[in-house]
Amino acid sequence: MAVSRASASRRPGRAKGRMRTVRGVAAARRAIGAWRARGLRIGFVPTMGAIHAGHLSLIRQARAASDRVVVSVFVNPLQFGPNEDYAAYPRPRRRDHSLLAKAGADLLWEPGVADLYPPGDRTRVRVEGLDAVLEGASRPGHFEGVSTIVLKLVNVVGPDDLWLGQKDAQQARLIEQMARDLFLPVRVHRARIVRESDGLALSSRNRYLSREQRSSAVALSLGLAAARRALQDGERSAARLRTQVRKVWRDWSGVKEDYVAVVDAETLSPVSRVKGRVLVAVAARVGRTRLIDNFEWEPR
Repeated sequence: MAVSRASASRRPGRAKGRMRTVRGVAAARRAIGAWRARGLRIGFVPTMGAIHAGHLSLIRQARAASDRVVVSVFVNPLQFGPNEDYAAYPRPRRRDHSLLAKAGADLLWEPGVADLYPPGDRTRVRVEGLDAVLEGASRPGHFEGVSTIVLKLVNVVGPDDLWLGQKDAQQARLIEQMARDLFLPVRVHRARIVRESDGLALSSRNRYLSREQRSSAVALSLGLAAARRALQDGERSAARLRTQVRKVWRDWSGVKEDYVAVVDAETLSPVSRVKGRVLVAVAARVGRTRLIDNFEWEPR
C-alpha cells in the first residue's frame, strides 16, 4: 500500500456522460471485473452523496490517473451517532447523478443498507489510537463505522487507487493506516481541500446553514489562517497557535468551539511545540451544524 498526495499523469479515458449505475454487490463486482479482465486501472472515490465541488475535484484527479473511475454513494448509518443527522442527511439523487456523469465517473455504485449490512452482519473494524482523538473523542464510534464501511467498499471495488479529501484529514489518516496494516493492495491518495471564494471548506453539511450562519462559518478558515500566519512568522508554541484561532472566533458569537488542536500529523497525538509535520484541526458548531476544517504544516 502506498500513500500519495499528487495525481498521476493522464491515462486513456472515455467520453463523459456514459456513466452506468448499479445497486447490489454482485452487480458492482461484475461491472468492475470486466474492466479488470482487460487490465484497466481502477480509481475509486467513496462518497455519501450530496455531491459538491470537492467530490468533483477528486473524480477529476481519479479520471486523470485511471482508466475507469468508480464512485460510490452510500450514507453509512454505522458512522452516525444516535443524536446525529442520519435521517436528515441530504440525498439529492438526481442532481448527484448528473454531476457525477459530467465529472467523468464511469460507474456509480449505490448500494442499500441491506447490501452492505445484511442480516447477521457482525464484523467491525477499529484503527486503535487514531480513532479515539479529535473527531473520535467528540463522536464515539464514528471511526469504527468509517473504517468498517471503507474496508467493505474497497473489498468489493478492488481499486488500484483510492481517492480521499484532506478536509476529513483524520479519516484519511485512519484509512491510510488501515490499508497499511491490513496489506490492502491499493494506493491511497489525499487531495487538497476545496474552498469557496471566502475560504469556507466545502462540505455537504454547508447546505444546513442559514444565510447568517453561513456568514459566521467562515470563522473556521479565518482562525486557521491566523494560526498559519503565526507559524510562518516563527511561532512554535501549540498553546499560542490555539490562542490565535480563538482570538478570531471571539468576533463570531455564532461559532461554538468543539475543539482547536495541534497534533502530530502521523500519530494525531497532541504536541506542545511544533518540531515536525503537524495537523492544525478545528471543529465548531454554527447553529446546529457541526463543521470541521484543518491544515497541515511542516517547518522548512
